[in-house]
Amino acid sequence: MSSSFFRVFFVSMICSCWFSVASADAFSVGDQGSDVAEIQGALASLGYDVSADGDFGPGTVAAVKDFQAMHGMEVDGAVGPATYEALLGKDMPEVSRGSNVYQRRIVQTAMAYLGVPYVFGGTTPGGFDCSGYVRYVFAQAGIALPRMADEQYEVGRPVAAGDLRTGDLVFFSTYEYGPSHVGIYLSNGNFINASSSRGVVIDSLSSDYWGSCYIGARRIM
Repeated sequence: MSSSFFRVFFVSMICSCWFSVASADAFSVGDQGSDVAEIQGALASLGYDVSADGDFGPGTVAAVKDFQAMHGMEVDGAVGPATYEALLGKDMPEVSRGSNVYQRRIVQTAMAYLGVPYVFGGTTPGGFDCSGYVRYVFAQAGIALPRMADEQYEVGRPVAAGDLRTGDLVFFSTYEYGPSHVGIYLSNGNFINASSSRGVVIDSLSSDYWGSCYIGARRIM
């Protein structure tokens, strides 16, 4: 959803006392690094469709859930001590939390609302429009964004398509010229957004439709 009024040129970043990260003792969506790549490599060796790119995205979550279900474990998509040992045959190392803590929180929150219906002007889990969804997700990490997609396009800094990373905002020119649609980049060319026809879903930047109307990205964190 876009607006031609009152563009906002700043982002307020607040680390609130209530901020927390789920499953602090587990590798989960949003995590990155060599430990994640090792987990992915083990999954791939078992025949799961996962690339060992070190980026714990939706595909890795799905593979972990399948592995957990097959082994009679709690199916949560996170790799805690029990899942790690069953998968790799050794004790799990300490999970390091670094600069990606905001990315992790944002991706976890974004994924929690998959399937929520699209509502024009919606800003709550009862129904979202595209920019209302993005604004709500970032607010849960203590990051205040403007309300409209074209306003959100003015914050942060521009990012080249080849340099996208988890948590970047991706923008599209859809029903009108300029940034009229926004989503949150996940990994491997995928992003999550509140689609007017399907609600909150994961889409690919390389699809015919989204690829043709993609106009750029901004990095907030």
